[in-house]
Amino acid sequence: MTKATFYFDENVPYGFLISGHSGFAESGEDIVCASVSSVAYMVANTITEILKVNAKIEVNDGKMKLIVNKEQRHITKDILLGLKLHLEGLEEQYPEFIETLTEV
Repeated sequence: MTKATFYFDENVPYGFLISGHSGFAESGEDIVCASVSSVAYMVANTITEILKVNAKIEVNDGKMKLIVNKEQRHITKDILLGLKLHLEGLEEQYPEFIETLTEV
C-alpha cells in the first residue's frame, strides 16, 4: 500500500512523505503508483524549480519526502493542499491501495 502523510503546522501544510508501492498491479502496469509518482514529482518540481522555494527533498526507491522551510511555507500552501486533495481522490477510488494521512 502507498501511504501519503502530509505535515501541517497551524493548519498550513509544509511537506509530505509518500512511501510504499500500491500493489495494484505489476511494476510498469500499476496505474495507482504511476498516478501518485507523477503528481508527486510535478508538485516537487513546481515548488523547487518554478516557485524557486527552498525545500528539502529526499527520493529513494518507493519513497519521496519534501519539507518546505518555515519562511516560505505560505508560498507552497495551495499546491500542497492541491496534492492532498488529489491523493484523497485516488484514495476514494482505490482504498485498498493508497492511504492519505495528516500529521500535525
